[in-house]
Amino acid sequence: MTAIPVRIMVQEVWDQVELELQPSASVGEVKERALALTHAPGRPEEFEVKFRGALVLDEKRSLAEAGVGPRSSLIVLSRRRRPVR
Repeated sequence: MTAIPVRIMVQEVWDQVELELQPSASVGEVKERALALTHAPGRPEEFEVKFRGALVLDEKRSLAEAGVGPRSSLIVLSRRRRPVR
């Protein structure tokens, strides 16, 4: 399999990473990698992943199974919403 470029925005730290990933990589693995690269505080379980505006419910699914293709964007954000002040 050939790697595909994917952009991941980590909202907690307002940073993004661009990675070359195998389509067989799980969404959960990608989330953990993006959190580590951006030094986001917290545990991976405290974050969720959205693709095309929808929550990815099963993070064990591969990128290919989730419909993520070349140059797609994912958003990693905290499961807990923060109040706006």
